[in-house]
Amino acid sequence: MNEKEVKFILINKLGFSQDALYKLDIFCREVIKYNQKFNLIAKSTIEQIWDRHVLDSAQLVKFIEFSDNSSISDLGTGAGFPGIILAIFNKNKKFHVKLYDKSNVKTKFLTSVCEKLNIKAEIYENDYRTHEIRTNYVVSRAFKKLEEHIRISREIIKVSHKLIILKGKKAEEEIKKLNNNFNYRYSLEKSITSPDSKIIIVNFEK
Repeated sequence: MNEKEVKFILINKLGFSQDALYKLDIFCREVIKYNQKFNLIAKSTIEQIWDRHVLDSAQLVKFIEFSDNSSISDLGTGAGFPGIILAIFNKNKKFHVKLYDKSNVKTKFLTSVCEKLNIKAEIYENDYRTHEIRTNYVVSRAFKKLEEHIRISREIIKVSHKLIILKGKKAEEEIKKLNNNFNYRYSLEKSITSPDSKIIIVNFEK
């Protein structure tokens, strides 16, 4: 899928604005520029940044209500996928986007991008375990195995929330491995970027 096709989907199927696309253009250029010095994303995926990274992250807007006094936390956000993409989409000033990453290089990059694009996001450095996390949604992409995500949601996230994880073709396999200890309501959604990939959505009530 090329950049033009991705942009068509972003506007016509996911509800991104023209202003959001303008910011996404700049964001992608910044990622590519920084990636020459620092390993933000795999170099082998740079040419597919719009579908492999942007669209893959953007599809999560279908599962999030950007309502007043709510928040989303992206654990291990890296270069800002999916957190920055969701922050660019967000139009509600009372909805909060929180980005967590233990890499100083990556949090500096995220801070720079947010300032450059006037994006509202809270950036937290150091291991996520050093922070008290209260949030309505937890999202992640290439961060931890499902088992560890479940533990984080159960033990570290302080309030009821929805866990949304972008996973590859082993999503169902990971769920089966948790069969005996997996007593939560969940759904498995198809990814629009790959027929083999899935989105795992788990509801945690506290």
